[in-house]
This record gives sequence, C-alpha cells and structure tokens, in this order.
Amino acid sequence: MDRVSSTMKQVSNPLPKVLSRRAGGGGLEAERESFERAQTVSINKAINAQEVAVKEKHARTCILGTHHEKGAQTFWSVVNRLPLSGNAVLCWKFCHVFHKLLRDGHSNVLKDSVRYKNELSDMSRMWGHLSEGYGQLCSIYLKLLRTKMEFHIKNPRFPGNLQMSDRQLDEAGENDVNNFFQLTVEMFDYLECELNLFQTVFSSLDMSRSVSVTAAGQCRLAPLIQVILDCSHLYDYTVKLLFKLHSCLPADTLQGHRDRFLEQFRKLKDLFYRSSNLQYFKRLIQIPQLPENPPNFLRASALSEHISPVVVIPAEASSPDSEPITDLVEMDAASQSLFDNKFDDIFGSSFSCDPFNFNSQNGMNKDDKDRLIEQLYGEITALKEELENFKAESARGAVQLRGRASELEAELAEQQHLKQQAQDESEFLRAELEELKKQREDTEKAQRSLTEIERRAQANEQRYSKLKEKYSELVQNHADLLRKNAEVTKQITVARQAQGDVEREKKELEDSFQRVSEQAQRKSQEQAEVLETLKRELAASRQELQVLQGTLESSTQAGAEQNTRIASLEQERDRLSQAAEQHRDKMAALQAELQQLRDTLTREQESSRTELEMLQTQLRDKESTERALQQRLAEERLSLLQSTAHQAECMVQDALARMEDPAHISCTGSADCLLSQTLAASECAERLRDAHSKYLLDGAAVGSLLPHLALFAHLVSNTLLQGSATSHVAPVEPADRLLELCKQCGSETVSYLSALQDPGKVASADCSLVTACLGQISAIGEELRPRGLDVKQEELGDLVDKEMAATAAAIEVASARIEEMLSKARAGDTGVQLEVNERILGSCTGLMQAIRVLVLASKDLQREIVDSGRGAASPKEFYAKNSRWTEGLISASKAVGWGATVMVDAADLVVQGKGTFEELMVCSREIAASTAQLVAASKVKADKDSANLCKLQQASRGVNQATASVVASTKAGRSQVEEKDSMDFSSMTLTQIKRQEMDSQVRVLELENQLQKERQKLGELRKKHYELAGVAEGWEEDAAD
Repeated sequence: MDRVSSTMKQVSNPLPKVLSRRAGGGGLEAERESFERAQTVSINKAINAQEVAVKEKHARTCILGTHHEKGAQTFWSVVNRLPLSGNAVLCWKFCHVFHKLLRDGHSNVLKDSVRYKNELSDMSRMWGHLSEGYGQLCSIYLKLLRTKMEFHIKNPRFPGNLQMSDRQLDEAGENDVNNFFQLTVEMFDYLECELNLFQTVFSSLDMSRSVSVTAAGQCRLAPLIQVILDCSHLYDYTVKLLFKLHSCLPADTLQGHRDRFLEQFRKLKDLFYRSSNLQYFKRLIQIPQLPENPPNFLRASALSEHISPVVVIPAEASSPDSEPITDLVEMDAASQSLFDNKFDDIFGSSFSCDPFNFNSQNGMNKDDKDRLIEQLYGEITALKEELENFKAESARGAVQLRGRASELEAELAEQQHLKQQAQDESEFLRAELEELKKQREDTEKAQRSLTEIERRAQANEQRYSKLKEKYSELVQNHADLLRKNAEVTKQITVARQAQGDVEREKKELEDSFQRVSEQAQRKSQEQAEVLETLKRELAASRQELQVLQGTLESSTQAGAEQNTRIASLEQERDRLSQAAEQHRDKMAALQAELQQLRDTLTREQESSRTELEMLQTQLRDKESTERALQQRLAEERLSLLQSTAHQAECMVQDALARMEDPAHISCTGSADCLLSQTLAASECAERLRDAHSKYLLDGAAVGSLLPHLALFAHLVSNTLLQGSATSHVAPVEPADRLLELCKQCGSETVSYLSALQDPGKVASADCSLVTACLGQISAIGEELRPRGLDVKQEELGDLVDKEMAATAAAIEVASARIEEMLSKARAGDTGVQLEVNERILGSCTGLMQAIRVLVLASKDLQREIVDSGRGAASPKEFYAKNSRWTEGLISASKAVGWGATVMVDAADLVVQGKGTFEELMVCSREIAASTAQLVAASKVKADKDSANLCKLQQASRGVNQATASVVASTKAGRSQVEEKDSMDFSSMTLTQIKRQEMDSQVRVLELENQLQKERQKLGELRKKHYELAGVAEGWEEDAAD
C-alpha cells in the first residue's frame, strides 16, 4: 500500500503538464495568418522588379490560394502595396500573374477584380505615354486585361480559360441571331487586343539574335503563352459563329464580319508561325498551325472541314521549383508530434492507453486491483480532457458565429443604407428631370412666340438668339441628367447583387451552425457512453470484492479443519501451531488490505458522483445555449423571409408602376407569349404554396421557400408587363378586361407578399387569389390567340395524314395522265412535234417520280419526328401541341398536290397545241417552290443527324434537278418549234417590209405595256397572298413575339 501511495504522489505532478501540452494547438486564426503569410511570400516572389520570367511554382501557389479562399482578396491586398506605377517590369509581371488568375483561378477572382477596373485603365493611360522599354507593353497588356474582364462580365457563361463545348456555345447565344451577331463582334474586339499585344512584344524584340534564351527575352515572351491559349479558343469560336450567322443572314450583311475575320486570320497565322520557331516556346507549349486558306463561309459544307486548333502544354518535369510549400501549421503539428514521441520514450507510452504503467520503471508486479484503479484514473482524466476541449471548441465556435452574424448584419445595414441613398438620389434626379421638361416646354412656347414676333419685326432677333442658346444649354443639361440617371440605375443593380451575396453568406452561416449543433449532439452522446462504461466497470469491481469475501470464508473453514487435525494428531502439534500462527498473520494482513480497498472504492464512488453531477450541469448549460441559438436562428429565418418578401413586393409594385408609364404604351406582345408567362407563373405559385406549407410545418425549410418567392415575384411581374403589352394590340373590350385583371393580379400579389412580412399573418397567407387571377388572364389570352385553320386541334393529326395521302394520290394520278398523254403523242404526232412532246412529257414523268420519292421521304421523317417528340402522348396530341408546325405541313402538302395537278393540265394543253411553253415552265417552278416549302416544314423539328433528313434533302435535290430538266426541255422544244416556223421575207417589197416593221414596233410597245401591267398585278397578288398566309398561320403574332 505504501508503494501505491508513493506512486500516486509521483504521478500527481506530471499529469497536468501532459494535459496542458496536448490541449494547446493552433486555431482558425493561426491557419488564416499562415495562409496569408504564404500567399504574400509567393506573390512578392512572383511579382518583382527582376527582368526574368515569372516562376511557375509561385504563380501556381497564387492560383491555389484563390481556390482556397474562394476569391482574390488576399492577392489584391498584397498587390495594392506594390509600386506598379513606378516600375514597368513590376507592372508587366503583375499583368502576367493577373492574367493567369483570370484564366485558372477561382471564378470569384473576376468579381473581386471588377472594382479595380478603373485603376487598371488609369495605369494603362499612364504607361502609354512611355514609348520605350516596357511602357507600351504594359499599356497594351492592361487594355487587354480590361477587355477580358468586360467580356466575361457581359458573357458570364464563358469561363476564364474560354473552354466550352459546341452545345455551351449555342446556349451562350440563347439561339438568337442578334445575340450571336453581338457575341461575334465582342470576340473580334477581344481577339484584336490579343493580337496587338502579340505584335507589340515581337516588335520590341531584336529577332536577329536568340532573344528567347535570354532572361530579358523570356520575361517578355512568357505572357504570350496565355495569349496563345486565348487566341486558339477565340479563333475557333468566331469560325463556328460566322458559319451559324451565314446560315441565318444574307451574305451581304456579314461582309464586314468576313473582312475583319480575314485580317485577323492573316495576323494570327503569321504570329503562330513566328512563335513556333522560337526555342523558348518549343519546350513549354505546342503551338497549332492554321490552314493555308481561311474558311469559306459562303459554303455551308466548309464547316465540316474546319479543325479546331488545339494547344498542347507538355507535362512538367519534377524540379525544385515545383516542390510544394510546407504549411506552417503542419510544421507546428509535426514538431508537436515529435515532442510527444520523445516524452513517451522517456516516461513511457501515452497515458491514454495505459496511464499508470509503472512496471517498466521500477520492475515491481501489480495485482488486478491496482491496474483497475489506475485504469479508472486514466479514463477519468481522459474524460476531463475531452470535456475541456469540447467546451473550448464550443466557446470558439459560438464566438465566431456571433462575430460573423454581427459582420453580416453590419454589411446588410450598410447595403440598405446605400440602397436608400441611391433611391433618394434617383427621386431627386426624377424631380429635376420633370422640372427640366417643364422648362423645355416653356422654352418651346417662347420659341414659337419669338418666331411670330420675328415675322412681324426683325428688331427682336437678338433676344431670340439668346433664348435659343439657353434652350441648347437646357437640352445639354437634360442629356447629362439622363446619363446620371443611368449611372444611378447601375449602382442600384450592383447594390441588389451585393444584397444577394449577403443572403447567400447568411445561408452558409446557417449551414455551419447546423453542423456545429450536430457535432455538439455527437459529443454529448459520446460522453453518455463513457459514463455508462464507468458504471459497468464499477459493477465489475463490486463483483470482484464479493469474490474476495468468498475467499476469506473459505480460508476460515480451512482454519477450523486444521484445529480438528491438531486435536487428532498430537505428535504434530508444534508444527501445526506454528502454521496456524502464520495463517492468522496472513488473515490479518488480508483484512487490512480489504479495508483499504473498501476505502479506496468509496472515495472513487464519491469522485465519480461529483464528476457526473458536473457533467450533467454542463449538459444543462449546453442545452440552454442551444435553445437560445435556436431562437436566434428562428428570428434570422423570419428576417430573411421578410426581407425577401419586401424585395418581391417592390418588384411587383415596380411592374405596376411601369404599366402606368407612358413609355410602356409603345410596347406590344403576343397572346402566345402571354400564355407561356401565365403558365410559368401558375406553376411557380403551386410550388410556392407547397414550400409555404413545408415552412409552416418546419421553420428550417425557409431555404426552399425563398427561391420560389423570388421567382414567383419575377414571373408575376413579367406576366403583368406582358399582359399590358398584349392589351395594346388587342381589341378594345378584351384589352380593357385584360388590363383590369393584370392590375387586380398585381394588387393581390402585393397583399400576399405583405402578409408574408407580418409574423402574425404568415400562417394565414394564401396565394389562391393570385392563381385565380392568372387563370382568368390565361383565359383571355386563349381568346386572343390566332385561330389559324378552321380545324379543331384534335383533328389536326387526321388532317395531316389525309393531306399527305391526298398529295400522294394526286401525284400518282398526274403520273398516269402523263403516261397516257405520251402514248397519244407517239400515236398521233410525227417529226419535230413528236420529238418535242416526248422530251417534255419525259421530263415531266421524271419530275413526278422525284416528287413521289420526296413525299415518301417526308412521311418517314414526319413519323420519326412524331415518335421522338411525343413521349407518352399520342400522335394526335403531338400534332395538337405543335399546331403551328402542323398547319404549315398541311399547307405545304396541299401546295404540292395542287401544283402537280396544274402542271399536268398545262402539259396536256402544250401537247395538244393549245397551251404555251411559258405556262409549263411556271408550273414546274411552282412545284419546286412547294416541295421546298414541304422540306422546310418537315426539317423544322427534325434532328440534324437523322438519316431520314438526309434522304429528304437528297430527294429535294432530285426534285430541283428534275425541275431544271423540265425547264430545259421546254426551252429546247420552244426553240425547235420557232426554227420550224422561221419567217421568209424574200418575196416582200420595200413598202411591205416598211409596213411590217411599223406593225412590229406597235406590237412591241403593246407587249411592253402589257408586261408592265402584268408585273404590277403579280406584285399585288404576291402581297395579298403574303397577307392571307400571315393571317392563316399567325405570322403577325410570331413577329410580335
């Protein structure tokens, strides 16, 4: 027992040292400080005044830093302290590193860098005044970086490295030819800046020497790698966009685009060739070679010959430059681990596994009870340490969360204050604008009066001149105020974007708080499990004590037996007496040891009870803290809902105000667009109702309610504006009803959003009235839709099949009639007339066969379109859903059948000698136009890679060839007949010839007059046909959309 107590005295002092040593460690602040220190070192090493190329490892560290902190705040905080305006080499290397960050850094680098765009422009103008050294290079490079930032701001779908698939490129233009046209212009400007930097760098180098192997030359050439990567993508995208534009717009419209592309193609090809010959680029990048001749955009098939240029960067060999930078936090952890290992080597292994292993120190053996006591001490100590760590982590997490919430609240208040200031300034500018308008009207009145006075008397001319100057000054002031108003509107947009960022950060804060709560629950469960383990071990100790008591009883029985044997064996009395004395001594020792064990266990029970009470107290404190945090979280959720509902209400009120704006009267819209907007708003209202129900059941579902609420306000605002625009082109009565319903829908939406902002009305808020208004607006939109053909939509499918079958039957009948006419001609005609008729009827037969093949291919393609697009619906439902396309298909089929019948009638009249060749040629050309209409109607919804589409296109080319053959045979027959009927003037006198000449001149004048009248009549007929076709197929509504 003395040995155990001395051992406890020896261990009582080292234990706190071990605990304190393990409890220490770096927190989040130390990690952040280490990160900023490492980034500062890398940025200063990458951007320095030495005229050498930027090392790849330093630039890579800067790029990884942006991904680590999800932005470029650290980069700009370091760069702002560099003297970029005083050292051209330093500015040049900054441009290189910043270009790399825009290409390969985090997507938020662009957002964090937009605020410095004006500083880059000022620095570019400053360096542009230097004509030597790096001055012009820095100026052009800074212009390029500004152009790159503006391009990505206007086109956020393009990533920094410009790597996109063809599908993503199509989505960037939103399938709008105007967007593709503007995007091509912006890419030309972007590529022009890249090429200017390329040429300026080469012109600044002495190419007669091997400048690419010198440090100064490599410093200038290194940024061109990023330029080559950008140029390869920009060239590829401009080629694809130009081919797409040429398929939609006339070639003359795109002449400027082609000239500009040709100039940039020659420059880029020359620069790529010169770069590929430099030794510096050969080991760093594989530069592609452009084709010898530029693409021919006037030939659509040339797109398949285009090969996208691919820049290959070889894998970098391992070098000292590419070794990773050791994190200071990891070095601290490694040194701490090394210290722990040394401590365990000196004083034994870690106490968490065997805290009182004294066998290796003093060589003494211990029984089971000592080990049990030591194990209990070790577990209690470990439990204390875990509890302290948990309390420290919880306190740090709570402090950080409170600080972050305070920062976000301050930022939100600041943004709201800025927004209020911007709104006040906008109202002030509007008031000034109204005053200026009134002044302008007064000035115009004064001008009219001055004009009248000037007619009466010239004496007031000087006064009129002064008022005219005043009027010009007011107009200039008016224009300045309009520009200021535009800038204020842009500032409001930026403020709204910042407010959206604050809301996203609040959502991230809620997620982090949820994770901390889950970790706290897991820690509480682990502590409960540890307590249960201690209780089980105490029960095991009690069982061992019972075993010891049984051993004592058995020892007592053995003593009684020995006394009996002493009485029976007197000769061994002395020896047995001595043994009995020894046995009694052992019994006394065991009883004393048992008493000590009981005392020890009693103390352990009391200490365990005390520890348990402390843990329970701490758990109760933790639960109260969690309840307070939950209450605050509920308040934050309600605040988020109220702010979002307020913004949505402002959006709807703005839409209602714009409906009353006189400038909105000129806006028009179609009923189809109104129906699509109404349908989207109704569906969003249903989703909003579901999300609202979930939020009422569980407040944590506010994250799913807010996006639906914002989208609901946006769609309702669009519906209101679209309904107002549609009412401008609708009849008077439906227009009034539609406008009134739009206003009612807006007021109901505002009421619903106001109820969401009131905590007492959130549960009773209902958007059913808004949904009812949207349904009424949709009903009026259905009334305003163009009716097209007088056929019900459910009958369109049957009508398509009937028209296609009727067209095929008409072609078969026409072919049979042509064969019959050919047989009659062979039987009744001879000579030149038979040859002419056979040639014409043969070409007509070929045309009918080509049209038959075209109709069969159109049927196959139509069947494929219906099967691939209808899904689970029936073909009739598919035709009804795509009624506009179906009506176009029916119209094209009717035109083909009618054209075939008319051409057969014309051919019959020509063979009989009653018709004209011109009528036959017009009929064949009309058939070609009708088949082209059928091909276009079938091609609209077909897949571009469809085999049936290829067959249809081949059949269309066959029809065109057959049409050309009919026209050629008709012209040849006409020439043969005219040669046969040649005129003979040999028997006429001079007077007769003069008379015939005068008659011919009169006939020529009459025919020219008739030709002019017929052309005017043809023009009027085409105009009327276009108007009727537009009414029947809803072209006016499509144009309004």
